[in-house]
Amino acid sequence: MTETAGTSRARRGARRKGITIERIFTTEGVHPYDEVTWQKRDVVQQNWKTGETIFEQRGVEFPDFWSINASTIVTTKYFRGAVGTPARETGLKQLIDRVVLTYTAAGKEHGYFATDADAEIFEHELTYALLHQIFSFNSPVWFNVGTRSPQQVSACFILSVDDSMDSILNWYKEEGFIFKGGSGAGLNLSRIRSSKELLSSGGTASGPVSFMRGADASAGTIKSGGATRRAAKMVVLDVDHPDIEEFVDTKAREEDKIRALRDAGFDMDLGGSDIHSVQYQNANNSVRVSDDFMRAVEEGSEFGLTSREDGSVIDTVDAQRLFSKIAKAAWECADPGIQYDDTINDWHTNPESGRITASNPCSEYMSLDNSSCNLASLNLLKFLRDDDTFDAATFQKVAELVITAMDISICFADFPTDPIGETTRDYRQLGIGYANLGALLMATGHGYDSDGGRSLAASITSLLTGAAYKRSAELAGVVGPYAGYARNSDAHDRVMRKHQAANDQIRTMHTMDKDIHAHATKAWEAVVKTGEKNGFRNAQASVLAPTGTIGFMMDCDTTGVEPDFSLVKFKKLVGGGSMQIVNLTIPRALHRLGYAEETVEAIVEYIADKGHVIDAPGLKPEHYEVFDTAMGARAISPMGHVRMMAAVQPFLSGAISKTVNLPESATVEEIEDVYLQGWKLGLKALAVYRDNCKVGQPLSDGGSKGEEATTEAAPEKTVEYRPMRRRLPKRRTSQTTSFAVGGAEGYLTAGTYDDGELGEIFLKFGKQGSTLAGLMDAFSIAISIALQHGVPLDTYVEKFTNLRFEPAGMTDDPDVRMAQSIMDYVFRRLALDYLDFDTRSFMGIHTAEERARQLETGSYEASSSSDDSDDDYEGELESFSQSAATRAERAEAKQEEHADEVTSGAGAASARETSTDVHSSAELLEKFQGKTADAPMCMTCGTKMRPAGSCYVCEGCGSTSGCS
Repeated sequence: MTETAGTSRARRGARRKGITIERIFTTEGVHPYDEVTWQKRDVVQQNWKTGETIFEQRGVEFPDFWSINASTIVTTKYFRGAVGTPARETGLKQLIDRVVLTYTAAGKEHGYFATDADAEIFEHELTYALLHQIFSFNSPVWFNVGTRSPQQVSACFILSVDDSMDSILNWYKEEGFIFKGGSGAGLNLSRIRSSKELLSSGGTASGPVSFMRGADASAGTIKSGGATRRAAKMVVLDVDHPDIEEFVDTKAREEDKIRALRDAGFDMDLGGSDIHSVQYQNANNSVRVSDDFMRAVEEGSEFGLTSREDGSVIDTVDAQRLFSKIAKAAWECADPGIQYDDTINDWHTNPESGRITASNPCSEYMSLDNSSCNLASLNLLKFLRDDDTFDAATFQKVAELVITAMDISICFADFPTDPIGETTRDYRQLGIGYANLGALLMATGHGYDSDGGRSLAASITSLLTGAAYKRSAELAGVVGPYAGYARNSDAHDRVMRKHQAANDQIRTMHTMDKDIHAHATKAWEAVVKTGEKNGFRNAQASVLAPTGTIGFMMDCDTTGVEPDFSLVKFKKLVGGGSMQIVNLTIPRALHRLGYAEETVEAIVEYIADKGHVIDAPGLKPEHYEVFDTAMGARAISPMGHVRMMAAVQPFLSGAISKTVNLPESATVEEIEDVYLQGWKLGLKALAVYRDNCKVGQPLSDGGSKGEEATTEAAPEKTVEYRPMRRRLPKRRTSQTTSFAVGGAEGYLTAGTYDDGELGEIFLKFGKQGSTLAGLMDAFSIAISIALQHGVPLDTYVEKFTNLRFEPAGMTDDPDVRMAQSIMDYVFRRLALDYLDFDTRSFMGIHTAEERARQLETGSYEASSSSDDSDDDYEGELESFSQSAATRAERAEAKQEEHADEVTSGAGAASARETSTDVHSSAELLEKFQGKTADAPMCMTCGTKMRPAGSCYVCEGCGSTSGCS
């Protein structure tokens, strides 16, 4: 029987008096809610394609400093109760109270606090930290704690399957329950006999890959049955399993099937009506490699594949050839990833209870079979003071507070299966982590791929885990160590000393990381000393999760351990819609680097225009690396990501959820090198993604997989589709607009179908020669024929707006005050006349009336909003150092002043916008969001998701592809 905290307390209560909770942020006698200004907001979500309202709750209450994005995501995702009923939560206070009061009551019940006063301080400090977005629990806590639902607090699960039909069918069942709750699970299939081995009946075994088909179909069915997130799962197979080559090829071969079906006319996009016919698409696959195998790869020697029954070698393979096969499959379809078995188990605190064989779907949680882990993440930017120093002491105190709360949750938590509940209560695995590392590094002038950046990240991670284990040892002295500690004490203490030794190896570079490292060193000294006396309350303490939805809840610029994704971000507005702004971290970083205010402004405007810092006015080239991002003109190299992971890995109980991005031009050999270096640098797991390698997704070119694949594969059948021309009626409605651009006068005639859709255009100029007239006639005919063949007008608007050549400058059209060329003006005018509001607003094209309305109310769209909308909008703008509208007006005025300096350059696709929504064009969207063509569409609101660790997250509504 497991010894409970209560019986342990009764037996040794004389020396267990509870934890004393220290005040960090709060003031005695003042509740945290009374220190902030609250405002009511309307949360309305619409499908951006159809305009259909998919969620509406009005009058929700949030602090004025919470962004619209954060309050929208929390309202739609975490508020409980049916909308429109009295049971529905109506504000952040109710949400936080539901969780915090449950934790506090459980802490008191189970003897965590020395006094009732300590319990109250705990309640207030936890409330303050959540209220001010200093940290967040993982999503299941917000979903379930304090409700009538099962009190599920864990987001990460590891299952187990043995070589029997009962166990395999039970695997399907357990995964189903976990998927139904919106969580994900992982497991290792290596115990299942291979297809090269015999059954006791004399027949041949099916092998693990065949059973993967059934599990994948089950996951896909449950996902399509209405889960809030896509089913997420990890399937692991050991490299010495006889079916390893079949496993490696599974998803790569399915990609070939997707290509063939797509070319035959089937809908094979993610979420498409026919994609369900493809197998293995609901799982991430990983190969568990051993040190012996990796050494065989380096030596070019043979490697044995072993029987599942007696361990005998039943086949041998060339290790280098198999390793290349793994890399080639990852090059083709991003699967499989790699997990380094010996490294994982060398840092295992509980080897006497069993090996670590698998991970959760995102590879950050690695522990015993049939176990779970609940997560929480700290917002690193909240600990950066105004003088750009990092508050290490407060960071440590918050980490200790949060790990205390996380451990309390296991006392009352429910679990999806009895074995998972038993293991989790016996080992009490926790996963404290952080978000906003990329933003912190940029704000403090550190390049992500730099020695200084890695030193700072390592010091912070070491302090985080040191603080967590320090508190874990203190808790063990109050409520007892975890039940499995006695059996594993030597191993656990050995791993603590390994963490401490790694901390001693950090090479600090600057005053900031030296101070953090000093705190970490003291924390690890306390860990070893207190742990030897009390033991530890938790088998595991830290991981680095993707922090998808909760990252938005905390208004983080970057997720997990990731760098900044791009230098320009979306910002939602109170009145609806959004605008793009240059990251507020950038001016802070420039000031930190010593640039004068006028230089900072010039650089920020340049970034708004170009999307990168290359050749930015006044910016020193040696500072470019500070502004490197995951995507774009100065994308961080693949090994830059690997080196950052290696810097923080020695200070984590678990691993890191992160995908190493490679350009489309990357080779199989480069992926081999990434996987090899990951092993040498001591990572526990590694996944890669080559841009556009997925063919079954939007905008994928479906090209060949390289010369080798082209020569080996059979020729693919190509089905050709021809567009049909929709001719205009003989008599049609048209309108003619006279215009003047930079002194050149002209006429635009637009003809429409009976339904009002644009079908033809004609361009004439007041003064023109025969050559120009002929070119304009030819251009008009080409555009008209294309429109009649179904080319959308918005495609031409995207291509021709911002095209820059003479004549350019002021126009006589109040809706388009400046034009960079006649083409720029013509297609802006056509957009205003023939595109719907949402489409052109998405491109940043608005009428004069709409721009005026936006400056007054914060919304381009006409609305009957409440009287406090103006106050809401003002409060929204005050959270920014510089509003987008103000920057845009300054940019426009500057262009008017220098209109005569506009130079030609028909390919200037990145030219600066001239309307007040200067940073909202579709062109900038494409440039600054990076190449996200391979990201899935959000199942909730229909917008494109973006990477977060090894998963995807929607910036519009906060939905994730299985991670939290």
